[in-house]
Amino acid sequence: MVTAHKLKTQVRDWLFSIPDQFSHLDTRDPSSWPYLPRYCVFVGLTIACVVALWFLWLSATLDELTAAQEQEVKLRDDYRAKLAKAVSLDVLKKQREQVQQYVTQLEKQLPSKAEMDALLADINQAGLGHSLQFELFRPGPIVLKDYYAEQPIALRVTGRYHDIGYFASDIANLSRIVTLNNMSITPAREGALAMDATAKTFRYLDKDERVAQVKAVAPAPTAAPAKKP
Repeated sequence: MVTAHKLKTQVRDWLFSIPDQFSHLDTRDPSSWPYLPRYCVFVGLTIACVVALWFLWLSATLDELTAAQEQEVKLRDDYRAKLAKAVSLDVLKKQREQVQQYVTQLEKQLPSKAEMDALLADINQAGLGHSLQFELFRPGPIVLKDYYAEQPIALRVTGRYHDIGYFASDIANLSRIVTLNNMSITPAREGALAMDATAKTFRYLDKDERVAQVKAVAPAPTAAPAKKP
């Protein structure tokens, strides 16, 4: 049996032999080194390889993992947003139908080209019905927009203050859309007031006008390059 004293002696001798194992090493022939230096070199090379792999390969993999995690968060948010829309799809359809009905209702308030004369007569009648005198009623040039035409009318009416207010109210309550713009009220003769304004009404574009608008918006075709003789 190995006694404790003998074991301690062996350990002490081994510890004292460690510096001797690292002295006088032949760098040209590592295989001749004692086992402890060889193991230390092996462990050092292993650690160096692991560190090199970490910086060369694992670090790039870590970047990919981080990007994938960020993409996961984004996709999860997109999924939640789309799920919320899918849950409220019926509500959105009802809202869309309500908007379409409202747009249809507004479109019905736009007169056609054939109804413009009747609308101008309604504007004139709204003023005459309140004893206003038209000193100016001059339709301006029609302005074509993308989907409708705008008809400005320069107005100048004279009368009492309340009658001018009733006239403006009747214009707002017409079945067709008419707006009063650039209103200016100034004193006139014998205590009456004069109102200068621009009434604007809107109408549908007829078929020929829509075709002309499409042609005006469409880009001009480019000429083909001439062939060299």
